[in-house]
Amino acid sequence: MWSRLVRAARSFMGMFISIAEDPVLILEQNIRDMNDQVPRMNESIAMVKANVTLLEKEEARYAAEVKDLMSKVKAAIQGGRDDLAASFATRLESVKSALARTQGQLETARLAFDKANNVKKAFLREKDRKTQEAMNAIRDHRRAQWQKKVADVMEQFDVAGISQTHDEMVRKIEEQTAVNEARMDVALNNIDQQKFKIEEDAEALRANELVKQFKIEMGLISPQASSGAAPEKTIGNREGERLGG
Repeated sequence: MWSRLVRAARSFMGMFISIAEDPVLILEQNIRDMNDQVPRMNESIAMVKANVTLLEKEEARYAAEVKDLMSKVKAAIQGGRDDLAASFATRLESVKSALARTQGQLETARLAFDKANNVKKAFLREKDRKTQEAMNAIRDHRRAQWQKKVADVMEQFDVAGISQTHDEMVRKIEEQTAVNEARMDVALNNIDQQKFKIEEDAEALRANELVKQFKIEMGLISPQASSGAAPEKTIGNREGERLGG
């Protein structure tokens, strides 16, 4: 009993694994995963772009402050206020240092933004290629499944049994036809052929008389000519001729 339960459990596990490893399902899931990565990638690139924008604004603010402090230093010197000039100069050095640091960070951020865009372009190209490849494979798989179903149906046809029945029925029909033809021949041979001959001769004579009648009406022959030879003499006439002679 325990071994049977183990086999049943292994069978169910194999079925689940087979379903889970369905290539069509896996390819379709891969397509969805790649499509899901695009919004996340756009979000990451947007964050990099936002960092570039902030650094650009910070650079502009430091550059404006440097310009302002340089003007103040010059104005203080011209006004004879070396103490103020020294204070502005110290502040100017600090701002210049911050400006240089910001410019370095901005350059790095711009490079990161360009790299992120290049990665996105490469990813989109690869995504399109893999998506098209997966769709082609799915279509081929479904076509193969359909062909398999057609082949299974065709294999179920009992051609031998049909052929045997077909040949048997054809042979029976041929036998019945031969019997009927033989019966027809016998029936025709039993009919009085002489009767048909007489009827044919009478029909021929009637046709000849109709032709002669047409010729008389058309004036081609006279009624006397159409009657042919003189009427045959009777027996009494012949006897009178012998006595007179």
